[in-house]
Amino acid sequence: MSRSEDRLPYSATAAARSNLGISQVPVSILLDQVRSLYNVGAFFRIADAAGASRLYLTGITGHPPSRALTKTALGAEETVAWEHHWEKAPVVERLREQGQEIAAIETSVRAMDLYEWEPRFPVCVVFGHEVEGIRREISERCDVHIRIPMLGRKHSLNVAVAGGVVLYELLRKYRERVQALRRRTTS
Repeated sequence: MSRSEDRLPYSATAAARSNLGISQVPVSILLDQVRSLYNVGAFFRIADAAGASRLYLTGITGHPPSRALTKTALGAEETVAWEHHWEKAPVVERLREQGQEIAAIETSVRAMDLYEWEPRFPVCVVFGHEVEGIRREISERCDVHIRIPMLGRKHSLNVAVAGGVVLYELLRKYRERVQALRRRTTS
């Protein structure tokens, strides 16, 4: 069997997914100074797959139209709502005014474990530059700092890989809340 014969067509995977009627999760993503267009494209794919509501691209973070971004996003740049802003502080303040919890995703002394975090939905997760991380002016504005547990000797992940880990953990937690709410209303 060839590899293409082994894959399910889109309609089969869409019908098989258990989304509990959830089409979008109250999670937005802020990318601050992410320099790689391939990483930005990967975030579009992750946002689409996990049902994130919006991408905020700030500073030097690339944005559509871009050939490298499109190559990785595979069309997700057309399905995910996004905004680009040179200044990030006003974006963070606007999200806070809208009631979003602002969560810095980074390894720091004050960061709590991703699996112990009980997010207050809606939430905006902030990812920073691939080498330098989240800039201090944004980090200080965040309500909480979250770290991904690392068992190996390397204490970091590619920013887009980290995005996938965090977004799917948020999707899992949101689904649990929806299920719990439904159980309470039906009992």
